[in-house]
Amino acid sequence: MVTYSDSGVNIDLEEITVRKIAEKLKPTLKYREIVTESGHFAALVKMGNRGIAMSTDGVGSKILVAKLMEKYDTVGIDCIAMVVNDILCVGAEPIALVDYLAVESPNPEMGGQIAEGLAKGAELSKIAIIGGETASLPEIVNDFDLAGTGIGFVDIDKIITGENITDNDVLIGLQSSGIHSNGLSLARKVLLENNKFNIDDTLPNDSTTTIGEELLKPTEIYVKPIVNLLKENLNIKGLAHITGGGFTNLKRLKKGIGFDIDNLPEPQEIFKLIYKQNVSLEEMYKVFNMGIGFVVIAPEEESEKIIEILNKDCKSYKIGKVNSISDKITINTFENTKIEY
Repeated sequence: MVTYSDSGVNIDLEEITVRKIAEKLKPTLKYREIVTESGHFAALVKMGNRGIAMSTDGVGSKILVAKLMEKYDTVGIDCIAMVVNDILCVGAEPIALVDYLAVESPNPEMGGQIAEGLAKGAELSKIAIIGGETASLPEIVNDFDLAGTGIGFVDIDKIITGENITDNDVLIGLQSSGIHSNGLSLARKVLLENNKFNIDDTLPNDSTTTIGEELLKPTEIYVKPIVNLLKENLNIKGLAHITGGGFTNLKRLKKGIGFDIDNLPEPQEIFKLIYKQNVSLEEMYKVFNMGIGFVVIAPEEESEKIIEILNKDCKSYKIGKVNSISDKITINTFENTKIEY
């Protein structure tokens, strides 16, 4: 079986590294009034009766797909999406972002295309890109790397951390646009290495879309549906961005509880194609979003109203429930088998 580690990405080692860094940086939290500590999707600093939410992220190895396609006008959307979707997870509305573009050597044409994507992502998120930095690093960077840091605001009494999640609360999943911006190292390894497939080959069940186009499809931005939902007087208990790590991202919300995910929609064809390349279901659901890019957790009695609101902007589904008896995540896969984390 091919794993994420085989493609050069070791999630477990990443977690250990992040823990080591966090241990060294934790003492700095005493300098300001912090609402959430590291480990959540976004960090919050208290400023009067409001919280400033911050998050930073990048595009990752999706950049290499853009290079293969010679198409750079969508990776900026991914950069914005990865940041603003995390900011949403504490109940905050994203408002602004600064970007960081590191290049091997300046390329005005490529830079212009990247900026097109950033501008489109900002339009979809209704945020301002208020500054940034471009650095030429020929001995450090190959081609380019793109990252962003964003901020958002939330009233202190409306912060959502997940601490109020209880047994039998419902998980509502918002549909992803596809692979988003996580797991591309594994996808490239099993699909494109050794000329197994070509970037211009069409998907097995979709003759109108190439593998390259599908892998490059921009990450869904959930600002509009989630901000509209948060304006309603509903009991939203948890919000989770399903990124690298798949559904194990739910564990960031509250320790000691489990989740039974038994009603997922059929995943997009790209996931099935990757699975057929000798990747286990356990690895698939740990690495990829598998068709669900964001999760809302709320009481059962409010689930239908929430789905009604979300469906105005993004297809959503009731995908499972909270299980406080267990601390495991149990998933019924598209192959109708159960896996557990």
